[in-house]
Amino acid sequence: MNNFKTNDDLIKELLSLDEQKELQEEIEKEVKSIRGGARIGAGRKKKDSDNILQFQVRVSKREKEFLKYARAHNLNYDDLMQG
Repeated sequence: MNNFKTNDDLIKELLSLDEQKELQEEIEKEVKSIRGGARIGAGRKKKDSDNILQFQVRVSKREKEFLKYARAHNLNYDDLMQG
């Protein structure tokens, strides 16, 4: 079998660490000039660990009043559901 070498392998073999860094910086600069690079604020926002998943349920006005009452009076929903 042929022993193939990638560009990265050749760069590591032939260049010193400083030369590798310089080459990498030049490559990034060239790519950025051609493709524009990532835009500031682009992509997904980072998730905050304190951020809790929120969802909404559409309810009628009467159901909304009941939920407010139940929360205000600390009703135990498990007991209510048992009958």
